[in-house]
Amino acid sequence: MATTIICNAIIWDATGAAPFAGDVLIDGNRIAAVMPAGAGEHPSADRVIQADGRFLMPGMTEGHTHLSFEAVTATEDLITPSPEEQVFAAARGAKALIDAGFTSAYGASEAKLRLGVAVRNEVNAGRLPGPRIRAGSLEISVTGAMGDESKEHNPRIGPSVIVDGPEEMRKAVRFACREGCDNIKLDVSGDPFYPNTPAHTTPMSLAEIRMAVETAHAYGRKVNAHTRSIGGSKACLEAGVDGLFHVEYADEELLDMMEAAKDRMFVVPTVSLFHTIVSGEASANGLTPEIGGYMGIPGLLDESVKTHTELRKRGIRHLIGGDYGFAWSRQGTNARDLKFFVDYYGYSPADALICATRNGGLAMRDEGDLGTLEPGMLADMLLIDGNPLEDITIMTDRARLAMVMKDGAIHSIAPALTLAETTHEH
Repeated sequence: MATTIICNAIIWDATGAAPFAGDVLIDGNRIAAVMPAGAGEHPSADRVIQADGRFLMPGMTEGHTHLSFEAVTATEDLITPSPEEQVFAAARGAKALIDAGFTSAYGASEAKLRLGVAVRNEVNAGRLPGPRIRAGSLEISVTGAMGDESKEHNPRIGPSVIVDGPEEMRKAVRFACREGCDNIKLDVSGDPFYPNTPAHTTPMSLAEIRMAVETAHAYGRKVNAHTRSIGGSKACLEAGVDGLFHVEYADEELLDMMEAAKDRMFVVPTVSLFHTIVSGEASANGLTPEIGGYMGIPGLLDESVKTHTELRKRGIRHLIGGDYGFAWSRQGTNARDLKFFVDYYGYSPADALICATRNGGLAMRDEGDLGTLEPGMLADMLLIDGNPLEDITIMTDRARLAMVMKDGAIHSIAPALTLAETTHEH
C-alpha cells in the first residue's frame, strides 16, 4: 500500500490534548504513526506533503445530513422533482460537503427513499466525489403529524412514509433496510412548520418507536428521531433510539435520562435553522423574523439554548449539523455550526471541533476507528491555513482549507503545498 507523510504540521488530534508540532505517517487508508517534532528520524514515504506549520485535524462529520435537500424553500421542492433529477441534487450535496471539509455524512432523511443509498454506493465505488455516507431513509411519520402532507380531499405523496401502529412501522422499517438505508428516521414529535402538530406535541407512540428500534437494530441499522417535545425525547430514550435531533424542550427528568444514556446515543441540536430565521438571513426567501415569531421560533431557540447548554455540562455527545440544504442555509456552509455551538451553547472552539470530529466519527462507525488522529485510525484529515482554536470561523473559509483527505486519498490540495510523488527521505 502507498504511504504518505505529512511533515511539519501543528497536529490537533481531537483527543483533548493540546496541539503539538509533528508529522503524521499514513499507510494505505490508516494512520500508521503520529510523530512529535524532535522524536528522531522518521521513515521514508511514497508521497511527502510539507505542511509548513499548517493546522492538521481530523475530517469533520455533518451530523444531520439531507444530501438531496438543495436550496429548498418549501415541501414542494422535495415532492415534485423526479428521482432522476433529485439524484443529481444529492450528488451535488455530497460534493459540497467534502469540498467543505466534511469527510463523513451521518444521514437524517432524504426526499426519496434511495437517494442517499445511490449516492453512497457511487461514492464508495469511486465514481462520485463525496464523504463517507450513512444513508438516511425517508422520514417515517404517523397520520396527521409532521410529514403527512395529505388531506381527505387531496391525498398527496410527501417526503415521508405514513404508518399507524407497530406492525405498519415494522414493515416500513424492514422496507427501508431492504432498500439499503443505513439510518432510519422517525418523526416522533411535532414541528413549528406543521401548525396542527406544534413542537411540544408527540404524535408517535412509544410502541411504534420501540418497534422501529427493534426492527432496525435486528438489521444492524441505526434509528434517529426528530424530537422536540419532552414526551417524545423520553420515549426515544426508553425505546433505545440512537440519535436524537433537535431536543429543545426538557425537564429535569429528561436531562437525567439523557445523562444516563450518554454513552450509547448522540444528540444533534440543529441550531442553524433557528439562527437563520431569527437573524433575518431567511428573509429573502419569505421567512422573516416576524413570521418566525408567529411560528414560535424565538421561544424554541431559547429552549434550545437552555437544554443544550445543560447537556454540554453533563457530557452529552453532541454532533454539529443544522438541517442544511435550505435556500437560506446551503450545503457546504455547514461548518457555521461550530461558531453557533460556541455562541449559543458555551462550547470552547476545541470542544466544538470535538463535536464535529471525534463525536462524529463515533456516530459514523461503531468500530471506533474514525474521528481522531491516532495510530490505527482511518486517515480522514484536513490541513487548515490558520488556527481554528483561535478563530473558529476560519473553518467556513474555503480558501483556508489547504487539504482534504478521506480514507488516505487526497480529495483536494492547495497548489502551495509541496506534493512529492516519489520516495523521499524525510
